[in-house]
Amino acid sequence: MYTFKIMVVRMRHTKSQRNRTRSHHRLTSPAITTDKSTSVMHLRHRASLVTGQYKGRVVIDMQGKIAKKAKREKEAKKEGR
Repeated sequence: MYTFKIMVVRMRHTKSQRNRTRSHHRLTSPAITTDKSTSVMHLRHRASLVTGQYKGRVVIDMQGKIAKKAKREKEAKKEGR
């Protein structure tokens, strides 16, 4: 029994076809919203990193985070890092 390898014809993409495909790979700018009560800019559907609020409620304790970071820096300075 004979087996023949059949050549697979691969069509070459033209420059215009390649560029048309690449045109859809562009980056879009992020949707930024201004909070009405505090007028702080933040990404949509995410909590504000400045105030820690989302939809008018505090979901991140920013004062606690700042205190924790200061404590960590103080301990690192004490150890001589």
